[in-house]
Amino acid sequence: MTAGNDFQHQAIAAHVAQRLAGPARAILGFQELLVEQARDLGLIHIKGDLDRIGAAARQLNGFIDRLLEGAACPLEEGEAEAEARLRHDLRTPLNAIIGYSEMILEEASDAPEHALKEDLHVILSAAAELLTQVDAIASLSRGETVEMLQPGERAEIDAAGLERLLFKAQEVACPEQGGRILVVDDVASNRDLLSRRLRREGHRVVTAESGLSALAKLAEDEFDLILLDILMPDMNGIEMLSRLKSEERWQHVPVIMISGLSDVTAVARCIEAGADDYLTKPFNPILLRARINSTLEKKRWLDREHRYLQQIKTEKLRADSLIRAILPDQIVARLQDGEEIIADRFDEVSILFADIVGFSPIAARLTASDLVRRLDRMFRRFDLLTEQHRVEKIKTIGDAYMAACGIPEPAPDHADRIVALGKSMLRSLQDMEAGPDRFRVRIGIHTGPVVAGLIGRLRFVYDVWGETVNIASRLESQGVADVIQISEATRRALRGPWTLERRCALELRGIGAVETYLVR
Repeated sequence: MTAGNDFQHQAIAAHVAQRLAGPARAILGFQELLVEQARDLGLIHIKGDLDRIGAAARQLNGFIDRLLEGAACPLEEGEAEAEARLRHDLRTPLNAIIGYSEMILEEASDAPEHALKEDLHVILSAAAELLTQVDAIASLSRGETVEMLQPGERAEIDAAGLERLLFKAQEVACPEQGGRILVVDDVASNRDLLSRRLRREGHRVVTAESGLSALAKLAEDEFDLILLDILMPDMNGIEMLSRLKSEERWQHVPVIMISGLSDVTAVARCIEAGADDYLTKPFNPILLRARINSTLEKKRWLDREHRYLQQIKTEKLRADSLIRAILPDQIVARLQDGEEIIADRFDEVSILFADIVGFSPIAARLTASDLVRRLDRMFRRFDLLTEQHRVEKIKTIGDAYMAACGIPEPAPDHADRIVALGKSMLRSLQDMEAGPDRFRVRIGIHTGPVVAGLIGRLRFVYDVWGETVNIASRLESQGVADVIQISEATRRALRGPWTLERRCALELRGIGAVETYLVR
């Protein structure tokens, strides 16, 4: 900047500062009067807030004094940085002055100290006058000549109508329940003011003086909302916002930016970075309440949606688990892919039937609960064994158990696996209840072509059909207790060194003679 421009800039700064000096001096003067009145009236409980108003007023007056001296405009900074700093330096003390004054008024709403209220209104009026000049002060950083607003130039406002609207908004904005809120601001008075307002609204509040401190608190606890300042020393608000939205654990936490920067560029940058809302300092308490309650309610709905989605996911996993306990995994996958009719022909499959010998007399002697308990125990063991031998359980039919190997995926060792299953089934019964009611089974196995498919809609059943199934069932019914009986076709399909004993040729009705072997 040239010497001429620098001189013009300082001249404008001095002109503006003189316009600001009157209201700023008035705020400090009335604060001193209020301190005296509060002491005389014995209002000890508001002394702390009055002291905070005084500290903010002195900070504001100090800044204006530096403007008058021509030292407050950071010309060495870039234009954007200068404008941001100027707005921040002006709005920060004004925010504290207005906030604490309004809080004292709220606390004294039913008290008779009219003189105290009148002086507080004078302070609020002066602070409002200063706010109208903030944009003009910030424009000095760009070297612009700005006409300052005069009090008489303000637009007329329907105060009664506005009061009705604000009262209605205050009633409607009452939150369903308080939220857990993290307030991040490097100015102690801002943190204190926000915290006290939010706690009075029923919220639980935690404060952080910097971005790094806020991240540490987020790592330790969960929050429903973050109120975040932009101008902070170690990590500015936009940097922290970007960090929050890049971390999966914090992405869902809504963020409202509260800053002295009011230009559209700052607002747009924050929204683009993921902010849910933006408020300028000093904030309107009713607007702040409405924005916070709206954001918390939206988060509650999103949390409910997330819980519902988790419930749906859990129920889907449960349904998938149940259907996979009934159907083979390959068949479930085909169903989920949209296949409606599932039917396949297999050239060589081994079928096993196992049936309890003398079941009807045993069932007549046992109680219903004891019978079901023993059947359940046996079939549970058989189910585990089918998984171990990679054999598909087809179904139980009364006291009979049916399994198949080679479906729904062909397997070259299907015969060996199903014979091994039969041997394991017989061994598993040896340690069950002894005595006359001990379960003994016959097992029959046959190998051949089958058709397999899915039938039913209310209760899916994966079943197999064909002569191979009928022969396996006949081999079981004409077998020997505690022994596996296999057909010639199964013997030829075996690959392992099994000990076989030739039994006889069984004459099966409708089929003819079938050579059979006992597995020892």
